[in-house]
Amino acid sequence: MESMATKIIFALFIPGLLVILFTRITFSHIVALILTVALITASIYAGYTHTWQLYIIDAISLTIGFWYATRMMKRGKG
Repeated sequence: MESMATKIIFALFIPGLLVILFTRITFSHIVALILTVALITASIYAGYTHTWQLYIIDAISLTIGFWYATRMMKRGKG
C-alpha cells in the first residue's frame, strides 16, 4: 500500500507530465487534456484516489501541464 506522501508526490507531477506527453503524441493540447482527465477519472472510479486534497493537487498539476503544453504549442507554430 502506498503512503499518502507518495500519492501526493505522484499527484503533483503525473497529471501535468501526462498532458505534456499526450500533447507531444497527439499534437493537440486540448485532446491531451481530455485524455488525461479521462485517465484521472478512471483512476478515481477504480478507487486509487480517495481524498479531496488529491483531487485538488491533480487539478493544479493538470492546470500547470495544460498551461505549459499550450505555451509549447504556440512556440512551435511561431
